[in-house]
Amino acid sequence: MAMASGEAADRPVPAYVLGIDLGTTSVKAALLVGAEQGQVVAESCSRETQAYTSSLEAGPQGMEQDVRRIIRALNECLGALPQQQLQNVSHIGIAGQMHGIVFWKRDKGCKWTDSDSGLTFEPQEVSHLVTWQDTRCSPTFLSSLPLPQSHISLATGFGCATVYWYLKKSPGFLKSYDAAGTIHDYVVAMLCDLKKPLMSVQNAASWGYFNSRNKSWNTDILKESGFHIHLLPEVGDPGSIAGRTVSAWHGIPKGAKVGIALGDFQCSVYSCLTERTDAVLNISTSAQLSISMPLGFQPPDMPDPSSAVTYFPYFNGDYLAVAASLNGGNVLATFVDMVAQWTEELGLQVQESAIYTKIIKAALAQTNSKLSIHPTIFGERHVPEQLASVSNIAVSDLSLGHVTRALCRGIIENLCSMLPVQCLMETGVRRILGSGSALARNEVLRQEVERVFPFPVVYGKDVDAAMGAAMVMFHRK
Repeated sequence: MAMASGEAADRPVPAYVLGIDLGTTSVKAALLVGAEQGQVVAESCSRETQAYTSSLEAGPQGMEQDVRRIIRALNECLGALPQQQLQNVSHIGIAGQMHGIVFWKRDKGCKWTDSDSGLTFEPQEVSHLVTWQDTRCSPTFLSSLPLPQSHISLATGFGCATVYWYLKKSPGFLKSYDAAGTIHDYVVAMLCDLKKPLMSVQNAASWGYFNSRNKSWNTDILKESGFHIHLLPEVGDPGSIAGRTVSAWHGIPKGAKVGIALGDFQCSVYSCLTERTDAVLNISTSAQLSISMPLGFQPPDMPDPSSAVTYFPYFNGDYLAVAASLNGGNVLATFVDMVAQWTEELGLQVQESAIYTKIIKAALAQTNSKLSIHPTIFGERHVPEQLASVSNIAVSDLSLGHVTRALCRGIIENLCSMLPVQCLMETGVRRILGSGSALARNEVLRQEVERVFPFPVVYGKDVDAAMGAAMVMFHRK
C-alpha cells in the first residue's frame, strides 16, 4: 500500500551522530544513524591534511604540524557531507592523535566566519602542533626531568615532556600562550567556547605526569620543577559531555552536544571490539596490538621502562594492554619516499601514489622472501636507540617485490615481538580484529597478519576512529 504524503511528512527525521578523527596524516568524518541492527555509517569522508611544517625552535628533531592546515582539512571534510544530514546532528564525538600538544591564547583561540557550508572557525593565536613523532627530547634530556608518578614511562613527543623542553630551551615561546591540549582538545574547546580546556583521562595519560588511578596530574612534582601548571587542562571521563556547540557549525545546530576528546586508538578499538577474547591490531601511521585487561585491573604504580607493553585507559575504568609501535604505515611511506627520491636522482619522475600501487603489486607476486627486515627506523619508546636493520640478503631477493614483502612482514613481526602470540594465547585470545588505514589499503600487510597469527582475522573500515568516536556518543545519547 502506498504511504500517504502526510504520513511520510509526520515520520520523525532521524538524529545523526557525527564522529571526527584528527589523525596524523588525514582528517576523517563519519555520520552514524540508528538502525535495527545498531548503528550504521550513513556518510563518511576523508581529507589529507598535508600539515607537516618545519620547527623553528627544534630544527630537524622537531615534528610539527600547521594547525591551520588541519582545520582546513576538517572544514573540507565536513563541507563534503550532506547539509541535510548535518542539520540533524545531535551529538559530536571527536578523536585524534594522542601525546601531541598545541598551545593557544584562551580568548583568541579562533575566529568564527561565514562560509559556503555555514559558520566555521579559523585558528587565530595558536602554535604549531608538536606531534607524537617529535624527537627533540633526547634520552639524556628525559633523564634530567623529575620521575613521574604514573604507570606510563615518559617519552619524547609526550605533551608534558615538550613543555619541559620549551621551559629549558626556549622559555620565551610559552609566554604567548595560556592554554594547551591535544589537537582534538583544541577543537572541542573552540566548538564549545571552553574557558579552560577539558581533556579525557585517555589523552591526559598520553601526556605523561598523570596518575590514572586517582585521575589527577602530578601537580606537586611538576610545581617543584617550575612546570607551568596553568597549561594543564581539566580532566574528565571518556564518554562524558564537554559542552555544547556555541555556533551553527557547518549547519550543525547550535547547542549540539560535544563529547570530551578521545584517543584515536581507543576509538579504533571501540569501533570493532565486541568480545574480551578479541585482540585488536591497528595499523595506520603507527601500529598497535592490544588485548582487554580483566575487569577491575589497575596498572602498576610505576612503569617498567624496558617493557614493550603499556596499559592504556579505555572506557568505564577498563584498561587495554597495548604494544604501541612507532613503526607502522609510516615505515612504508618512508620506503615509498626513498624510492621516489632515488628515481628523481636518476633523472626520472614517478608519482608516489603510483610507486605505492606498483610495490604492493610486486610484493603480492613474491610470497617467499628470505630477506629479513627489522623495520624500526623510528626506534621504539622502550628501546629508542635500536633502529632498523636488514639481514639475510641474497642475490635472489633484491627485487622491489622481495623487499616490500620483507618490509610488510617485518612490521607485523616487530609488533609480535612486543606482544608475542604465546601471550595472546595464554590470555584466551580467539580472534584478531584488524583496523586502520594502512591495513585497509595494503593486501600484503593483511597476508602477513594471517601468516603470523594463528587466529581468524576480521577487518574493519578505513574510518574506524571516527566511527568509534561517534559510537561512544551514540551509546551515551
